[in-house]
Amino acid sequence: MSKNTSVSFKGNRDGICIHFNPLMEYQDLKQQLLDKLESARQFFLGAKVIGIEGKALTEEEKNEIKEIIHAAYGMILVEEAEATSQNESEEKEGQVFEGIEEGCTKFIRATIRSGQRIIYKGNVVIVGDVNPGAEIIAEGNILVMGALRGLAHAGASGNEKAFVAAYSLQPTQLRIADVIARSPDNEKIRPMTPELAVIKDDVLMIEPYLPNK
Repeated sequence: MSKNTSVSFKGNRDGICIHFNPLMEYQDLKQQLLDKLESARQFFLGAKVIGIEGKALTEEEKNEIKEIIHAAYGMILVEEAEATSQNESEEKEGQVFEGIEEGCTKFIRATIRSGQRIIYKGNVVIVGDVNPGAEIIAEGNILVMGALRGLAHAGASGNEKAFVAAYSLQPTQLRIADVIARSPDNEKIRPMTPELAVIKDDVLMIEPYLPNK
């Protein structure tokens, strides 16, 4: 993805949501945000921002973004906790993501490199490899159209029916809901054949993917 499209804006009647490409460095995203805001200053003046999504930001980074959009453009960031009632927030926290069959899905066409972390409240499809040191965390399923050599956590909100599948499953850590499996240090490299990880009888099992089953 081009750096020029790494920051986008989604608007509705409630306000504007800023979306950051999770694969880009924070400093590059910040600069592109400044450039885009400046190029359409009159449009963004006083606008209400209802969320920042895509890339997981530290509190320091989030506060810096809030300061930028407020000081220079008078934009107000409405925190998610302020946008919903306390009861609604508590209810959402206790919900298990059920959309593993046909729910929200994020497609990423890139290799996820060491140090990168993808977190999504749905299913995640990686068209590429996941290198050691990279992390994929999804409330739904995780599908890697390549080699999975990093950490994968599917069903992160507690859905034990979620699965992890890859053309080659060689993770440093594999987790579905609260069930964890680690690759043995002396494990031989598996052949490049599609495999599926699921929970069976409270145990995380890895098995060959058989389309006819």
